[in-house]
Amino acid sequence: MKVLACVKPVPDPSAPVRYQENGRLDRTGKVVLDEADSYGVEVALRLAEASGGSVVLGTMSDSSDPAPLRAALAMGAEEALVASDSRLGGADALTTARVLGALVRRSGAEVVVTATESADGYTGTVAAQLAEVLGWPALTFASHVSLEGDHVVVRRQSETGTLEVAAPVPCVISVTAGSVEPRYATFKGIVAAKSRPVTTLTLDELGVVLDEERVHDIVDVRDAPGRAAGEKIVDEGQAAAAIVAYFDALKIL
Repeated sequence: MKVLACVKPVPDPSAPVRYQENGRLDRTGKVVLDEADSYGVEVALRLAEASGGSVVLGTMSDSSDPAPLRAALAMGAEEALVASDSRLGGADALTTARVLGALVRRSGAEVVVTATESADGYTGTVAAQLAEVLGWPALTFASHVSLEGDHVVVRRQSETGTLEVAAPVPCVISVTAGSVEPRYATFKGIVAAKSRPVTTLTLDELGVVLDEERVHDIVDVRDAPGRAAGEKIVDEGQAAAAIVAYFDALKIL
């Protein structure tokens, strides 16, 4: 079984966040593999090992710095497909899903594994949108993944607890951070990663036509307001009533 792991180079989280004049994130500095993607790559490798298959990486990014992809290839993936086109600057989540869908079709993958969200976007919607684009089932927020015959079985985290759900192959899976322990790249893997193929493709080569009417602009970027100081109550016999009034205002009582 061929598994495609979606990965994303993101600005180094240890560096200050910078924005361009148009409000978009400045990506000209050092980029690294999104930490959340290491869990997705590990799950993809385990699925491939269980089925005797292989792993291909898929990403939509500027291809100028190959280091993040080489880090994922060093874990054991065999090749990488990169969608890189100047027209993709500032692409929204749905456009990203459409482009990744084209990479999946080109790769011939039967299962796609993603993180739940990226460190620079935080939409948390791409996995479900990608499944819709492909017409495949979506198994999201998986904390454990296993392969049983021709079905993928996951433990899915929810607000009310954990659910066990399954879907036939092909399908899209998003995994949570901590779902597995990502393997460390060995020296052999690092050396091998340098010779593994990285194929860069434009929108035209992928057959993706952008809908110009769906392009969005960033109107404003501002710092989030700081946390305001809480109200201090000196108990002079009215503290209990003040607390009750506070909870009542929050509709807790």
